[in-house]
Amino acid sequence: MAEVPRSTSVRFARSESDRVLLGVAGGTGERIGVDPLVVRLAFVLLALAGGVGFVAYLVAVLASQEPEPGQDQQTRPAEGRRTVAFLLILAGALLLLRTAGLWLGDGVVWPAALAVFGSVVLWTRADVGRSRLSRLLSRSSTGTVRLVTGAVLIAVAIGLFAAIGRRSGLLANAPAAASAVVVVLVVVVGPWVTKVARQAREERRERIRSEERAAMAAHLHDSVLQTLALIQRAEDPRRMATLARSQERELRGWLYGRPATGGPSTLASAFEAMVAQVEQEHGMPVEAVMVGDAPLEDRTAGLVSAAREALVNAARHSGARTASLFVEVSPEGIEAFVRDQGSGFDPAEVATDRRGIADSIEGRIARAGGDVAITTAPGEGTEVRLRLPLPVSKEAP
Repeated sequence: MAEVPRSTSVRFARSESDRVLLGVAGGTGERIGVDPLVVRLAFVLLALAGGVGFVAYLVAVLASQEPEPGQDQQTRPAEGRRTVAFLLILAGALLLLRTAGLWLGDGVVWPAALAVFGSVVLWTRADVGRSRLSRLLSRSSTGTVRLVTGAVLIAVAIGLFAAIGRRSGLLANAPAAASAVVVVLVVVVGPWVTKVARQAREERRERIRSEERAAMAAHLHDSVLQTLALIQRAEDPRRMATLARSQERELRGWLYGRPATGGPSTLASAFEAMVAQVEQEHGMPVEAVMVGDAPLEDRTAGLVSAAREALVNAARHSGARTASLFVEVSPEGIEAFVRDQGSGFDPAEVATDRRGIADSIEGRIARAGGDVAITTAPGEGTEVRLRLPLPVSKEAP
């Protein structure tokens, strides 16, 4: 028995990432495979034809819906042929509207149409297709041909509007002339503003994702990977099971956002708990000195985690019997020094896949707004200086 094809919904999803008002133009462009910029300019141009663009936009709003969370939108990449076909349909619709009398006059609509086409050439992101001219435009690395072509079309549109408006007296009508200037500004400058705003949003999202990935990598390195290394070196099965259960509880709490109960509330108590944990897990005595105190918050907690990674590195790689930790809270900020008299190392010879220093120390302190200085050489020990500048709320020790 033949399978009955599923009916597709007429409604389409609006765009989440490419929107100026409601995301209707972005969703329409993603649905039909045309650059959303071209769709927006088409709405603007049709708005000059008796307000048809406003009606078309309202119809598109009613025919669309907000995308459901987690729903995969069926989008088509913008193509040059689809864009050319869309522009031809737009030109045909303008001729039909002119015949029907829904028209503001040839002196307004046709110059606006030329300005729209020039703006499309300037700002469209679509792949320009397979024609010889489109290949010439896309081959220009600097976009000079595209820039000149779009600028010429817009200049011709402005000149045509001035010539027709002077003969017909349109320029003498102040409201009409002001409206024409506003339309030209929207058509020419609007796409650039939209493009800049979209790039800023995309860069912000990418920066947030990058910071989240770095924070996750640092946390997993300091917790799961360190615990696995301890389990590998442990000989007592009961100690292995204890380490595994402790790490499982910590990881579950971190994944589900459950705050640690009964944890330290000040910087000094957090350093004391961290030093005790390092001594217990790695068997290296740590001489810790704390001068001053401060509340434990996200920035200062990152400082504690970075200092812990420096102590763990000293315990695992330096060969020293002891390490020292000195922390000072001053009006200028917080400084922490981790020192050992071990074998030292050459930072230039650290393998690129070893991300302990880069992610768990330098990256973590950089995200908190501080800086790191590592002084070391083979056979001369290691000193790691961690500094967090103000603002730091200082408390009495």
